[in-house]
Amino acid sequence: MANRIQSLLGVAYPVVQAPMTYIARAELAAAVSEAGGLGVIETLTPEGRADLQRVRELTDKPVAANLMIQGWKGDPSIVDTLAEAGVRHVFTSAGDPALFTKLLHDADMTVVHVVGSLKGALKAADAGVDALVVEGVEGGGFKSLLGASTMVLLPLVAENVDVPIIAAGGICDARSAAASLVLGAEGVQMGTRMLASHEAAVHANFKDAIVAANDSGTVLLDVPGNPTMRVLRTGLAARVAAHDPDSRLLGKITELYFDGDMEASVANTGQVSSRIVDLLPVAEIIRRTWDEMEAVLDGARARAESL
Repeated sequence: MANRIQSLLGVAYPVVQAPMTYIARAELAAAVSEAGGLGVIETLTPEGRADLQRVRELTDKPVAANLMIQGWKGDPSIVDTLAEAGVRHVFTSAGDPALFTKLLHDADMTVVHVVGSLKGALKAADAGVDALVVEGVEGGGFKSLLGASTMVLLPLVAENVDVPIIAAGGICDARSAAASLVLGAEGVQMGTRMLASHEAAVHANFKDAIVAANDSGTVLLDVPGNPTMRVLRTGLAARVAAHDPDSRLLGKITELYFDGDMEASVANTGQVSSRIVDLLPVAEIIRRTWDEMEAVLDGARARAESL
């Protein structure tokens, strides 16, 4: 039987690819959707918006779009762009969901909002969103210095908000997905694990750095004039974290992502990188994550019964 996230999104596996700016493009999203999960395309860049149409050459499965509210709050025309591309599911983030939820619903789109706090979850529920992505502070990319971990935040939100939840932050396999379900989620979102896939279009140097990272391999950077970010503790990021006065500018991220220059900028990556030991096709990542979960839960039951 399908759970609420599967039914809402029309997917075989409630496994969502995170909407990473510059990276969440047509090829990666299509591969995830073809494998039974939900691919997501970013809309901050012109290339991402063009891929809302191009992805339909690659798959006829459901594909979602991300809408970063801060980037579009003065320009609701993005809703028309999404509608023209036939988008049915929109993941909103980074702003007040009330600004776009009704507009998206009026265009017959499902709205899933990303939150990093209980306050944000309650606000999104009041705005009428259809589901939430609840993301702990261990996830990669933009974060709050005051944020809670997934272990704390996920059950807190699940106990107080009655909408379906997708867990994010620290998830890369069946074991972490099973923990998310126990804590109250009905699906998972993965960013760093999807970066370390065959289909992600980022440079091999970035992928190799994820695989090589240990449990102290990321850092939260709080650089004046920039959002707080969790990134790999390499090159420029390591110098910024060490308060090197000559390293306050964060450089050009695309040179790191696509040219492989790990000194060019900072690499948005989650703490779960320490648990990723190889590069896999996204189809295998998705299948293993969901299909192996029952064995993980059976093992947990066996350990509990032996107490």
